Amino acid sequence: MTSAVASRVMRTSMHRGGRVRRLKRSVTPYLFLSPFLITFLAFIIYPLAYAANLSTTRTRIIGGTTFVGIDNYLKALADDSFWTGVRNVVQFGLLQVPIMLGVALGAALLLDSGVLKRLTIFRLGFFLPFAVPSVVAALIWGYLYGQSFGPVAQIFTFFNLDPPQFLSPDAIIPALANISTWQYAGYNMVIMYAALKAIPTELYEAARVDGASGLRIAWHIKIPSIAPAIMLTLIFSIIGTLQLFNEPNVMRQVAPNAIGPNFTPNLYVYNLAFQNQQFDYSAAIAFTLAIVTVLLVALVLLVNSWRRRNV
Repeated sequence: MTSAVASRVMRTSMHRGGRVRRLKRSVTPYLFLSPFLITFLAFIIYPLAYAANLSTTRTRIIGGTTFVGIDNYLKALADDSFWTGVRNVVQFGLLQVPIMLGVALGAALLLDSGVLKRLTIFRLGFFLPFAVPSVVAALIWGYLYGQSFGPVAQIFTFFNLDPPQFLSPDAIIPALANISTWQYAGYNMVIMYAALKAIPTELYEAARVDGASGLRIAWHIKIPSIAPAIMLTLIFSIIGTLQLFNEPNVMRQVAPNAIGPNFTPNLYVYNLAFQNQQFDYSAAIAFTLAIVTVLLVALVLLVNSWRRRNV
């Protein structure tokens, strides 16, 4: 009888010990993740939830803050100033994104070709503009674009020529596109170059045995092999284009006639919130922009999926 009781106590103790070990294995990963999770909840989820709640309210001088549901979103959909900003960034993206990704792809292929020597110097040179903060980059190019004080204008004036109007309403989008291309081409080049280094070298050797030139290898092997990386950079570029803010906000000081308060959606949100004190409506505009971004990215992914199925 005593042995039976002891055996039962031992089994119970082992069972409890097993549950404790399983509990520790389940909890331990979350303990390591807890600093990130707490930070993510505090600085991402909570602000988003607060902004989402703010976007469904309206503050009046008489009556205070009241719940209005989706009225702010309906107002945003009919707001010409918001859609003017969206049209500007779409034009900006259609011009800048293909050029930037083309430059990045060409630089990545050039680095991977083995033609260049001292690759570290070239990689650093391509990537270095990305390390420059966007505000500083806008200040640098704003000085270069200056109509009366910029070096380009001074050179043209010295030769009694009319200086180019980089900051005119017709040229401001290409001028901003040049800044973003200069700054972000190196970042996208690193992504593509990393994808190129992951391609098995046996493919190149087989192609060379068949008599393929370096150009044909790049066109038929390298570029198709890094198509997912190119698609990733395209998605990042679309998101970044719709979030355009720092460059036009800085350049607005030297080109007030070309860049208005609603030149981009984010600039419009900033002016609504911090100049007009319309925090509730600006939150609705911000979420509407997020929805537009998601729809554009989804459209690009659907087109890419359809193209791959029909190739």
